[in-house]
Amino acid sequence: MSNYKIPFNKPFITGNELEYIQDAVDYGKISGNGKYTQKIHRFFERQFGFKKCLLTTSCTDALEMAAILLDVEPGDEIIIPSYTFVSTANAFVLRGAVIRFVDSRKDHPGIDEDKIEELITEKTKAIVVVHYAGVACDMDKVMDIANRHNLFVVEDAAQAINSYYEHADGIRSPLGSIAHLGTFSFHETKNIIAGEGGMLTINDDRFAERAEIIWEKGTNRTAFFRGEVDKYGWVDIGSSFLPSELNAAFLYAQLMNLIRIQQKRMCIWNRYQKGLEGVCKRLGIRQPGIPGYATNNGHMYYLVCRNRRQRDELIAYLKERDVLSVFHYQPLHTSKFFQDRHDGRTLPYTDLYSHNLVRLPFYYELTVEEQDYIIDAINNFRRVEIQPPLPVAVARSVADQAV
Repeated sequence: MSNYKIPFNKPFITGNELEYIQDAVDYGKISGNGKYTQKIHRFFERQFGFKKCLLTTSCTDALEMAAILLDVEPGDEIIIPSYTFVSTANAFVLRGAVIRFVDSRKDHPGIDEDKIEELITEKTKAIVVVHYAGVACDMDKVMDIANRHNLFVVEDAAQAINSYYEHADGIRSPLGSIAHLGTFSFHETKNIIAGEGGMLTINDDRFAERAEIIWEKGTNRTAFFRGEVDKYGWVDIGSSFLPSELNAAFLYAQLMNLIRIQQKRMCIWNRYQKGLEGVCKRLGIRQPGIPGYATNNGHMYYLVCRNRRQRDELIAYLKERDVLSVFHYQPLHTSKFFQDRHDGRTLPYTDLYSHNLVRLPFYYELTVEEQDYIIDAINNFRRVEIQPPLPVAVARSVADQAV
């Protein structure tokens, strides 16, 4: 439990979780792929048009399933942003893949789509994009690259439930539905939670049948329960990726409140955006922006400070006032595990966001009074005048990035 007056995150309970969990118990099946798992699959397939969904114990498991489905083998190259959680890369490293990391965009922490194609070789098998903060990557551009080079694409949509991408023709697609495969997280820090949980979306029919087999420990058990085979057995590799019905029942209660949760989170996001506009302009701090092709699902609110010293001072300043703010990802390409495997390229914007980005408290039960307290505190914050040891390419463009 946090001792802060205002914690960074607080899991939201809708009020129906225990009722659904009790119903799952009374139903008599609490292992995976029962009543509530199937309800969740139908919800996502109908609500968002995903071709097929499989609930998993985590987004990490969904990513590992994606790597198996794509038949990733030792030596295959996978293109991934460096500014992401370790699971995005680890799922493919476990299959023996060589990771080629891409820098972030100048205007957003997401992958720089214009830096992808130069990394493609004859060994490249897939591109994995991360919709950071629930804000879409430029998927038309990514899919065009993939189609021209005959590559697979995976959307890491861990933060992107109920967020959309607007194609050049004006049609909107839910994130997680555009690439061959998509993955979601229902970790307690996400908009919709199960404590721990995730989901794989299968948007290419080639993978639908095998995905079920991998999901069920490498067996055709799911087909057996549908009456499609007279017995089931071991037919492929796989693992136990199914969550229990207790997790699924908890998640279902959250999904039944999706609109309510999203409306509140957008109110919080918009209040931050408006309330901090003046101080950000005054101190050269950048607020988050939403590209014209993307929607905002209110997953997080972050600020990009002018330098690392300013970021650290702001975090410490808020901590003194009992407000817990946090920095985010450390670059994967310079991590202890990967630094000796990296090809030596500098990724200046990945470094910039790692050094300068700060996330503010964001959760459903954050009150107007608490948020005003945070906003007022930041409005009273004074910049520490110091030049940071940033990469030259980044230092030259800091003024351009400030909003």
